[in-house]
Amino acid sequence: MLFEVWAPQADRVALKLEGATHDMEPHPVRPGWWLTEAGARDGDRYGYVVDGGHPLPDPRSRRQPDGPDGLSAVVDHDGFPWQRSWEGRRLSGAVLYELHIGTYTDAGTFDAAAARLAHLAELGVTHVELMPVCPFPGRHGWGYDGVAPWAVHEPYGGPEGLKRFVDAAHAHGLGVVLDVVHNHLGPSGNHLPAFGPYFTDTHHTPWGAAVNLDAPGSDEVRAYLLESALAWLRDYRLDGLRLDAVHALFDTRALPFLEELSTAVDVLSVQLGRPLFLVAESDRCDPHTTAPRAQSGLGLHAQWNDDFHHALHTALTGESQGYYADFARAPLAALAKTLTRVFFHDGTYSSFRGRTHGRRVDRTRTPAHRFLGYAQTHDQIGNRALGDRLSATLSPGLLACAAALVLTGPYTPMLFMGEEWGARTPWQYFTDHPDPELAEAVRTGRRREFAAHGWAEEDVPDPQDPATRARSCLDWDEPGKEPHARVLAWYRELIALRRTRPDLTDPDIAAVKVVHDEEARWLTFRRGDIRTVVNLGKEPAVIPLGRNNCRVLASWEPVQPPHPDGEFRLPPESCAVLGPAGS
Repeated sequence: MLFEVWAPQADRVALKLEGATHDMEPHPVRPGWWLTEAGARDGDRYGYVVDGGHPLPDPRSRRQPDGPDGLSAVVDHDGFPWQRSWEGRRLSGAVLYELHIGTYTDAGTFDAAAARLAHLAELGVTHVELMPVCPFPGRHGWGYDGVAPWAVHEPYGGPEGLKRFVDAAHAHGLGVVLDVVHNHLGPSGNHLPAFGPYFTDTHHTPWGAAVNLDAPGSDEVRAYLLESALAWLRDYRLDGLRLDAVHALFDTRALPFLEELSTAVDVLSVQLGRPLFLVAESDRCDPHTTAPRAQSGLGLHAQWNDDFHHALHTALTGESQGYYADFARAPLAALAKTLTRVFFHDGTYSSFRGRTHGRRVDRTRTPAHRFLGYAQTHDQIGNRALGDRLSATLSPGLLACAAALVLTGPYTPMLFMGEEWGARTPWQYFTDHPDPELAEAVRTGRRREFAAHGWAEEDVPDPQDPATRARSCLDWDEPGKEPHARVLAWYRELIALRRTRPDLTDPDIAAVKVVHDEEARWLTFRRGDIRTVVNLGKEPAVIPLGRNNCRVLASWEPVQPPHPDGEFRLPPESCAVLGPAGS
């Protein structure tokens, strides 16, 4: 077996394999690379010794059976007995479901999560979006402080556990998307600096030195990240990747890393004969992110639309702190703008940033499915002091309105696990750092952050307390109880409508028409012959629809069809979906 490692600053490198030491030689044609041949099989432990130091895990390790600081293990990807073939599922027409393996079930493993996939198939979602699964310190965590971006967290089930999960998802007709983090690696267990210039002080991020995408040595670093992304799609048969916080990728080169990555993924898609896609998380409000490369864009296939979330959140909750301030001035107007023009900040002043922000989307050239719409995500729940979901403060009726706006709206819908039944369990920030100094820094940093916003430090959950993670696990008894069962039935009904009504997957953003009344707190939008009507107010609303011949396709509360003169009466905190009579 050929072992290779990039260590451009080393004078000597050795392979430590199952207790034996093998000196490595400089690669004859690849500067900075070292290689050697050694007999090895699946599961064998190995590491690299750089200039006589301690054995370190392989930067391209496929498995870390003893955690980020342990030795790597050989993985034979060809030896896994896949049970099913898979032709893939496209992003257009999709409904995504964001899921955290460690809290989707109490067991927190791939196998335990796979046992719950039938629930998602019955719900009607098309893709499961897994939060990061790369190795990280301890057993429990969000996964965004991961290291070894080619490997799988061992407590979840390691590489074979992920493959079993993907195989099971495909058996249910579900695609699988994985959240990957290229903008930083965790502070604990990160051994990359011992091998080469994976990071640079040329740029700085909230996590310290930036990943080296444009300084000397960046060719190999870019290849490292790009090839790891392709490996997930190829070796684990994934359908797509969600790219964390691409605005934190500092890259001044003429060919942006993201464009290079999107090109490589499109090539791999052709080679594999199945659709693959990339979804960016970006706070830039920049349509350049998803514009095709032929139009001088980066060519990513979709991006999260936080502006839609912020407008919806303020309309539902009335919150106005932080980045919600701009949206809260006229929340229904903000929601109307994001439903028809994608971004609220499209060249407008952002008080949170103190400057003009964003760029207008060309609605005539950009299909709606390139943007993801959602009412809740791991970020928007977990980054709150108490990790409280919308269900902690909103009525079931308002939760139903949120679902109607997301699932009949123009964008690719995404749900956060448990949202579909109005889960009452919070989703809080939790860690399991073995390093006591790092654990204390995380604990005190979290509490000081929210103390600055008026929270008593003792009220902010301790991320290191096992109870914080335990509180965040879904309660699978809830879906069978009220009001959760009713909320779940509503989500199923809306997803079924989206699947069977072509107007609800029409990619034409410019065709979306919105009317709203800020004071009365109602809003209605039309997509083809389908109208969605929501009343967020505490009083019944009489909503003028104009002369029409509509019937009720779905409603949260029992309602009468619109009057022939066009008036539609909707109870408080309620919603309905209307279609043409006879359809």
